Amino acid sequence: MVCAAVFAIPALLRSTTGVLPICSSFIRLRQTTLCYCTANGKMKSKRKSDHLERTANDFRHEIISKAKVCGITSESETVKRLRLAVEDKDFTFKAGQWVDFFIPGVAVVGGFSICSSPGLMEQEGVLELAVKCTTHPPAHWVHTQCVLDSEVALRVGGNFFFDPQPADPPANLVLIAGGVGINPLFSILLHVADLHRMRENKGTGYTMGTAKLFYSAKSTRELLFRKQILGLTNAFPGKIACSFHVTQQNSQSSEKLQPYIKEGRICGKDLEKCISKDTLWYVCGPPPMIESISKLLENLGVAQGNVFFEKWW
Repeated sequence: MVCAAVFAIPALLRSTTGVLPICSSFIRLRQTTLCYCTANGKMKSKRKSDHLERTANDFRHEIISKAKVCGITSESETVKRLRLAVEDKDFTFKAGQWVDFFIPGVAVVGGFSICSSPGLMEQEGVLELAVKCTTHPPAHWVHTQCVLDSEVALRVGGNFFFDPQPADPPANLVLIAGGVGINPLFSILLHVADLHRMRENKGTGYTMGTAKLFYSAKSTRELLFRKQILGLTNAFPGKIACSFHVTQQNSQSSEKLQPYIKEGRICGKDLEKCISKDTLWYVCGPPPMIESISKLLENLGVAQGNVFFEKWW
């Protein structure tokens, strides 16, 4: 994940709940993880092996909460999706944030982006994580030892999130994901859908603009949450849209996906139609993609203050 300074946090990103930087005692733990830290604007990042070191300057909730695995599904051949029931009734998070993931008996603390919506947490007391199979201890545990009713602990953190308040001006979103970098952006997309539903059903809450997802992967098989994403585009026509980009597709994609599929990487021509002064850009993926998209948006004249990154190592 990215490790870089947060240059500025506009009104839409400021948290309304109290959070504290990570305690020094946790920084001293020897831990590594898959994950994430965020940067707004140009990135100057240092490669570090420890998740807690990399995110030491990020905001974190003070409390570590117990959770129990209540669902395990295969999202793809290499990604497992965990559903976690959280015991703490006051547990909250913002769409796009991650959790420190504590596993009994595993010395390494993981860091995984939440891929469900804050609304699901509020309504059912659960959140979801999608974890790719690697040799990294927390991810390896998820794929080899995790079972229903396994007990873990979580702490929410991160500065990369979308949390508009009812009085904030409407904004359009462009979400740009690469590989498993879809996780926090899918959480944001689900939150966008919840905001639309609230306006439609109650006539109250934040007035959401449009949201467009650009999602790149090697093949359609590696496009996580693709059915749910298409479901959102069908449920909110003109409000939520998506474009899937595949870079190493060897077989023909299904008919349902074909209208949304483009071969090749995301490029300037794909993004330039989305540019406006009211658009916020959220980007998450591997470092080469982040650097490429960052330069691309700069060349297109997108205001640096409207672009937010979360990089995965």
